[in-house]
Amino acid sequence: MEPKEILPIKNGWAIVLVWLFHSTAIIGITLGHVDWFIEKTPLNLCLSLLLFLFVYPVNSLKKGGAFLLFFIVGMFAEWLGITTGLLFGDYDYGTNFGIKIAGVPLLIGSYWALLTFITMSITDFLKTDIFIKMVLAASLMVLLDFFMEASAARFNFWEFLGNEPPLLNYISWFLLGLLFQGILRLLKINGDKVFSLNLYLAQFFFFFYFYFYF
Repeated sequence: MEPKEILPIKNGWAIVLVWLFHSTAIIGITLGHVDWFIEKTPLNLCLSLLLFLFVYPVNSLKKGGAFLLFFIVGMFAEWLGITTGLLFGDYDYGTNFGIKIAGVPLLIGSYWALLTFITMSITDFLKTDIFIKMVLAASLMVLLDFFMEASAARFNFWEFLGNEPPLLNYISWFLLGLLFQGILRLLKINGDKVFSLNLYLAQFFFFFYFYFYF
């Protein structure tokens, strides 16, 4: 592996910003400034999304079309979830995920798309079968969701009836994620693997920390 594959200098600034956003939030919340930092969640996610779009980059009709498709399907799946209880169980979104359409935050649709892209790119570090990569990428999506669930209600992101996400939630996350991964592989889309890994790890460690901290 060449050095430029380990840390592309042109994208080093973006990686630093990603870790700065998330580490600052961890420190601030730990020091007791929970409300101030959690209310900035939409801003943090928007900045991460903009960095992703610029650095990955999403710079072609194929990539843009795939991103839009995942956004729309993700929004529809979440709308179906909050209105019927299908797919994910009985839950509702709080106020800290920004602007909503029909009760579903726009950022959650974007997050479905972003997470699909970056987990796919992470698995491209591996020299293995495409289907195994798809399964691993979908599993990474579920893993992050698992740790997010522990803080979701406390951060007023979303809340399940009974404060406990059902097994159905994780099964649906995996199956929908696997479908999205299959689409990306069919389209033969690729992007910045190192940035994708850092963005995923920054978010993972953020929620992993608060899984045990609170």
